[in-house]
Amino acid sequence: MESKRCAACGQSFRPRPQVPQQCFCAAPACQRERRRRWRQAKRQSDPDYRDNQARAQRAWSERHPDYWREYRSTHPQYEQRNRTQQHKRDDQRRERRLAKMAVSTPNFFVPSGTYRLAPMVPGNLAKMNAWTVEITLLSSQCDRTGESCQERT
Repeated sequence: MESKRCAACGQSFRPRPQVPQQCFCAAPACQRERRRRWRQAKRQSDPDYRDNQARAQRAWSERHPDYWREYRSTHPQYEQRNRTQQHKRDDQRRERRLAKMAVSTPNFFVPSGTYRLAPMVPGNLAKMNAWTVEITLLSSQCDRTGESCQERT
């Protein structure tokens, strides 16, 4: 039988005659990778399997509530690596330009007219089409006492 390339490590191997479609060599690391890929595909395709795995993980974490606290205290390099990565994520989040819902201040006056609204900087998170809108002032407060607002218009 001809040799094949392992899907995990890339080394050539001879598949077992009983398993002609064998894609992974017999190395323990490659077998772990084979099982990991199978579980990942099974979770994506089988909702019952996914639900069962989630329940099992939840039950384990309830039986071991202090696991991560103890792990971090006994593995300071893990804690430091996590802290460094979190700082990087925070910096990236600060650099990103996010679209904000209410950018105008309450005292911001918009005169009546027709406006074209379009994103100012391309590549933001919010992907919106340009819209043409008409903004019309419906009412305003009279700034003079004793004078009717209708007389001013």
